[in-house]
Amino acid sequence: MPKQRTTIELPRGILDLTYQTNSHNGHAAYQLNDLLGFAQRINPKRAFLFVSKVLGRHIPVAPSTMRTAFTDLAALIPSHLPEPILVIGMAETAVGLSAGVHQALQTRYPNALLLNSTRHAQHSADAAPNDSACLLTTFSEDHSHASQHLIYQSAEPATQAQLLASKTLIMVDDEASTGNTCVNVVTALRQAGLSQLEQVHLTTLVDWSLNQQQETTDTADAISSRLPDIDFYRHHLLSGAWTWTDAPNPEPITMPAVDTTEAGSQPLGDTGNWGRFPTLDSTEGFDRYLAHFQTVFTRFREQVSPSLPQWPARILVLGSNEFVWLPFLLAEWLEAETKEVSQNSTVKFSALTRSPIALGGAIHTMLSFRDHYGLGMTNFVYNVEPKAWDLIVLCVETAADSVDEMWQDLDNVLIVGGKI
Repeated sequence: MPKQRTTIELPRGILDLTYQTNSHNGHAAYQLNDLLGFAQRINPKRAFLFVSKVLGRHIPVAPSTMRTAFTDLAALIPSHLPEPILVIGMAETAVGLSAGVHQALQTRYPNALLLNSTRHAQHSADAAPNDSACLLTTFSEDHSHASQHLIYQSAEPATQAQLLASKTLIMVDDEASTGNTCVNVVTALRQAGLSQLEQVHLTTLVDWSLNQQQETTDTADAISSRLPDIDFYRHHLLSGAWTWTDAPNPEPITMPAVDTTEAGSQPLGDTGNWGRFPTLDSTEGFDRYLAHFQTVFTRFREQVSPSLPQWPARILVLGSNEFVWLPFLLAEWLEAETKEVSQNSTVKFSALTRSPIALGGAIHTMLSFRDHYGLGMTNFVYNVEPKAWDLIVLCVETAADSVDEMWQDLDNVLIVGGKI
């Protein structure tokens, strides 16, 4: 495919992009504008941000659009891979993406495991507080606003044995550029006992390492040389390369303190295992969560206005930080339910985040508030104007009353807590 070029001007500099679209299984290729907007990070390590239009993180997206992207990305991963297979997603941005890719892959690989990195320290039910015995490994994402990641092992012997025996690793992220994070993950996993890895498949919505790859083959690139004895492959909806030029004399910035892997003072509810620990079934717990939502929603309608229609016309479901997969499944369920009532209904999905981003570009609005984990940090939500929605369903894995008063004081916000 021919290469295209564009230039993005941001307050702290200029982002020059070279990219090419890729056709997928006979479907029309994703264009740059289909996948991305651009914004400025509040981060001295990297001044710009690729803002996904299909991820449901910083821009509200229809669940059906997200599901299509999950499925299209999973379809690029080949059949007949060596098993056992491990799908691993990167916190916090890609934990929902990895679960969606994993679910789509299970039509071909029903025994594939899902495991996400996390920045929230976890404790097994029978462990003493602050016991990190179930921690498998850690790794660093060097350019991130919160660089340290944790990866946990399984308390179930059979699942743990399958994890350690993994032959194929499918690493899922929203974007890749230098490949350093991928190398860091694979190195950490091999040192932690995954010594039988034969293949690594870096699977991203957009891959920005086009300038690293050799012309002879898609698999022979700079990352491959850094992963000895492993066959390395890339799969993506769009690929390209970027160069960044700093603006002259940019104003100094101060990044909020968001780099922590503490557990927080607020306990997590029982929302099933959707990937913080190795799992075969990322939807385990959704039936309970859906029933919990229905109970809370019924009570909400009775208290606010019993005369409301069965479903409001404009619904926004918000996940929170890493807790996005069950909320996404809820948004998908609501999208189907509301379409049966009215074709003019709107359901979209987005999420709270610890990621600090400046206003401008793809970021039109920003709300800031205290986090609900009890970490004492600021959280954000972008491109969400509360008055634009008839109902906002805010999904958290802590208790409903842990949420900042800003949300509790809005009469169109239904908080679905993690106490099920």
